[in-house]
Amino acid sequence: MKNPLRVLMIGAHPDDSDVSCGGIAAKYAALGHVVKFVSCTNGATGHYAIGGIELARRRFAEAQASAEVAGISEYQILDWHTGELEPSVTRRKEIIRIMREFRPDVLFTHRPNDYHPDHRATSQLVMDASYIVMVPNMLPLTDALASAPVICYLRDDFEQPTPFRCDVVVDIGDTIETKYDMLHQHVSQFYEWLPYGHNMLDAVPETEAERRAWLIQSFLPTVFPGLFDTAGKFRRELSRFYGPESGGTIEYAEAFEISSYGARCPDERIREIFPFFRI
Repeated sequence: MKNPLRVLMIGAHPDDSDVSCGGIAAKYAALGHVVKFVSCTNGATGHYAIGGIELARRRFAEAQASAEVAGISEYQILDWHTGELEPSVTRRKEIIRIMREFRPDVLFTHRPNDYHPDHRATSQLVMDASYIVMVPNMLPLTDALASAPVICYLRDDFEQPTPFRCDVVVDIGDTIETKYDMLHQHVSQFYEWLPYGHNMLDAVPETEAERRAWLIQSFLPTVFPGLFDTAGKFRRELSRFYGPESGGTIEYAEAFEISSYGARCPDERIREIFPFFRI
């Protein structure tokens, strides 16, 4: 591809981007665009039986396996402690450096109001970096960006203080199986830690094939209903981007809110940043 888009997804934990935008990440990668995932924490607290360096290394390996499944160019894990992330100046500088070195056209991250403090801190770090990436005398040894990327928020269902606004919604029917495969790589989370937290640990099957089927049919619909209700919830917006006939039949989708931080994104720019639409 002559001018591939550079797509940066910054989540708080080593599976957040997979859950919220794994489908669209796989779509970008399949078209030849350059996709990078960043986790702002090492994930070292997300388990009931192990932790620390053992869990951090395990989650790093799981993230790399997920990236390989989806064709993602890099899955970077920052060695910041899970549950302790703060939007400090030091950490802001690291996010600025990552953004400058990767030079994204579009960046995906959490919304500022979210249930998890790490999610909120990650969003704050990105927002605080979104202007400074263009200021040459901040981190002067790393070339400043000429312009900020378009910044998109990942979907959530939190209503306070501001509900999610769907500005873009993308059909991921062609990559939904890849997304399931990405989540399937995060064994410590989807077959251990999260089932434990939802009192479903005894229901996890033993064989790999049975686990993947259980993940799709039982676990994800219960714990992550947003993976399955996005198309129905934003049917009007799907019709806008895909036409009424096609938009009415889409089963799986991912939705995003365009942040007022970062570059402006009028309709023609949306269609450049999201090169998936049929009309």
